[in-house]
Parts: sequence; C-alpha cells; structure tokens
Amino acid sequence: MKQLGGHRRVSLTRGSQDSSRANGNSSDEETVEGDQGNVLSHIISQLRPGADLSRVTLPTFILEPRSMLERITNFMAHPETLLPMSEVEDPVQRFVSVVKFYLSGWHIKPPGVKKPLNPVLGETFTGYWDYQDGSRGYYISEQTSHHPPKSSYFFMAPEHNIRIDGTLKPRSKFLGNSAASLMEGIAILRLMNRGHARGGERYFLTQPNMYARGILFGKMKYELGDHSYVRCPETGLAVDVEFKVKGYFGGAYNAIGGTIKNEKTGEALYELSGSWHSEMTIKNLQTGQKEVLFDAKRSQHTPPKVRPLEEQMDTESQKLWLKTCVAVRNVDHNAATDEKTKIEDAQREKAAKRQQEGIEWHPKLFRPVRGGPGGPEEGEENLDWIIDANIDGKTPQDKVNQILAIAPILPGQETQMPAAPTQQARPPDVNTQQAQQPPQQLQHQQQQQPGGTNLIDFGDNVMTPKASTSQGGAPQTLSMAQNSNSADLMDLQQPQIVRRDTDTKSVDEFVDAEG
Repeated sequence: MKQLGGHRRVSLTRGSQDSSRANGNSSDEETVEGDQGNVLSHIISQLRPGADLSRVTLPTFILEPRSMLERITNFMAHPETLLPMSEVEDPVQRFVSVVKFYLSGWHIKPPGVKKPLNPVLGETFTGYWDYQDGSRGYYISEQTSHHPPKSSYFFMAPEHNIRIDGTLKPRSKFLGNSAASLMEGIAILRLMNRGHARGGERYFLTQPNMYARGILFGKMKYELGDHSYVRCPETGLAVDVEFKVKGYFGGAYNAIGGTIKNEKTGEALYELSGSWHSEMTIKNLQTGQKEVLFDAKRSQHTPPKVRPLEEQMDTESQKLWLKTCVAVRNVDHNAATDEKTKIEDAQREKAAKRQQEGIEWHPKLFRPVRGGPGGPEEGEENLDWIIDANIDGKTPQDKVNQILAIAPILPGQETQMPAAPTQQARPPDVNTQQAQQPPQQLQHQQQQQPGGTNLIDFGDNVMTPKASTSQGGAPQTLSMAQNSNSADLMDLQQPQIVRRDTDTKSVDEFVDAEG
C-alpha cells in the first residue's frame, strides 16, 4: 500500500527511489506528485468511513507491479531462517527457530506504500528456489475465490522436510485518512521429520494487519499492526506477537513485542522485542540473557525463480499482468489503468457467462479441505483449500516428482495445467508434465521481479453473483480482501478497532486525528 499526501512525489524508477533515501525519507513513506491531486479528489469522492474498499478504484501510482500470489513468496524468501528449522533437536529451540523464520519476511516490501495486484479468479503463480546445498524449494499458488478473495498456496522443500499450506483471506477497511488490510486466513507449517502427528509437527501461523496512513493528506506511511500468533499443538508452545503501531503522541514505528509460552504449563520462556523493520531481539526469561534474533538490515532476501514468460500460460501472474506492470514501472498511469481494466472486464464477462449458464467454477490446483471430526484434515478447516495432490513419496526425489506433476514450475517443463474439475450445473440464480529431476547445481535465469512502483486497487470492480458456493455447495461467507476486498465490510456501528500497548496496557483507538 502507498501513502498519498499533500505535495508528494511518487517515482517508480530506481533513481528517484535512491534520491528520496538520500533526502532522508523513510522507505515506509511516500510523497505524491502534485499533478495527481485530481486523482486523489476522485478517491475522496468515493470514500466514506467504513466504506467497502473492494468497490473503490485506486490510482495505479500506489500499486505494486506484482500479484498478491507472488508477494506471498516473501514468506519463504530467507532460506537461512527457513531451512535449519527441521534440524533443531530441542523442541523449545525448534519453536524459537520457527518464530525467527516467521518474523524474518515482514521487512520485504517495495519503498513507500504499495499494494499488490488483486489476483483474478483462477490466476496461478509458481516458482522455485535453488539452495546452496543443491536442493530446491517449490511454490504453487492459485486464486481460489474472488468474492471473498482467497489466495491459496503450497510450498515444500522436500530434502529439508518442510511443507507449508496456506490460504490468505484479506479484507479491507477505509478508516478516514487510513486504510486497513485485515489479513485473515492461516498458514500451517509442517516439519515432516518431527512429531508423531500425521504429516509431521505442525505450526499454525496468522498474519498481522497492514495499515496505510495518510492516504488522503499528509505523508503516507506503511505500518503493520495488531496481534498474530504462532502455535504448535504437538508441543504446546505458542507466541502471541504484537505488531505495535505508533501512537498519536508517542511510541515508535515498526515495534514488536511478545512472549513465548508453554500453554500446557503456563510458563513464560522467552520475550521478544525490537523492530520488524530492523533488529529483533529475544530474551531468555530464565537466565536473563538477551541476543539478536534477526536483523533485517543485515539480511538479503532471495526471491523465487520463475519460468521464462514465453513458457508461461496466459493465466499465470507475470504473463497475465505483464503490460499493466510495464506501464506502472514506466509511470504511464493511463496505460496501466487501461491494461488493468481489460483484465477486469474479461473477468466480468466470464463471471456473467458462468452465471447465465448455471456453471460453478472450481480451482484447478486446490481442493476443499476435508475437515470436521474424523476428517483427514481435522483442525485445519480454516485453510479452506489445500493442494489437490498427495505428496507422500518415500524419498525426497519421489516428492519432487509428485510436486512437478501438479503444475509447471521449472524452465523447460511441459506447459500444461491440469484440466479444471467437471463443471457442475446448478440453478442459474445461484452465484458463483512431465516430472523433471532438478539439476543440483544448475542456475536458471530468473525473471526479475518488479520492485518499484505498483499498481492495484483495494479491490477490483469485477461484478460477481450475489452469492458464491464452495465445491461442496455450501455458500461461502463474504469477506474483504487486501488485494481484492470482500463485500462483507465492517460498518460504523461496529466497535472501533483498538490496540493495547503490551507495556502500559493502555488502549489506543484507531481514530484519525484529522479524519
């Protein structure tokens, strides 16, 4: 997300970003060009406190030139924190290593306040990482729902016994001079060589919410806020991490706090503090020893590699949004808006045709979670969708072959997605490879990820049927998205969002000082 302000200056070029840093501007702040004032007036005319941001179109200069499906890979972009987790023998230290991994990706973002592109229904993104030990990590994602938006993803590093399944369900809220992206959904990280549960030792992860301050006036500022957690049901260990937002009269930006506890005994083990944007520390509450947990300023993240554009299908993120992203990086807002609108219009037409023909859409790569009492995924219902494949090979190479059979990931793989599930007729009034062994040392050229300015609105204006159904036929609960926003927004009659300082216990209401 990006901040929009009085006499601001936005630039999507490296030179302007560097110059802004030279002038002392924070990478979390952004100013906007004066000639964009009319655009801001247009936004203001659409916004009211509590407004549904999924129905508001934002200017392309606040958008990030990549899809949310690709942005999720920030989560796996620090191999130095990811890969060691499964090798830690002590359960408490293993939990600490998971917390370190969890906290290591939040600093990855383009300068300023940018919002990634809202994935369209059925959009996919795949990628991979070549690790220094010759192994690989594999990532597959698909937009499994549009209203409410749901981005489902799968990651595995077979040689390191690490698997992650997740579904991100963002919903957005306008708060006067601020906008909030409420990051609902969960991820389940499995260490497949640990624990006695089916599939290994599980860690349930949630995300902090994201806030863009000053979207109408003043300097724009990006913040993470509120509480998120990491919990391991097998060991009983948990941490409630508070991402602290700066108060109106005090406090610091980007601060975190939290305590690692044994929920079975109630014992507090470690205390977290510092800044998610720079250095985070951990204190052993038994010994009083304090040390650096992760230093974002001294770390270099590793984006995933992808197949060349000529090998990608039209529904894959980088190819689908290519013209839009090029226009955004060239600061050609008219062209960016035109290209983005073409994609949205095509989605409207497809949705209208499905509704007219009574066809229910289903994801190609993911299936509904089989939860409930006695179900194979009992307790994991909040994932909603999970990869539609059994990754249960006896050896790491067997698992690699199973992953590569799901969808093309590596360069040179046959470009063939699985056919969509049989589309089932429903009443018109209801809405709605080839396995390739990876060379151990081969370094493939990577499609560079755009990192400058960005394009996307809080929710595209694709019209959809009033109610959508899941594959099992149950109506899906409406929600809002950070990328695309759900229709079920919090209204002004609901309690105001509050934040409580961990140290002082004081409550600070989210009420804009001038809004």
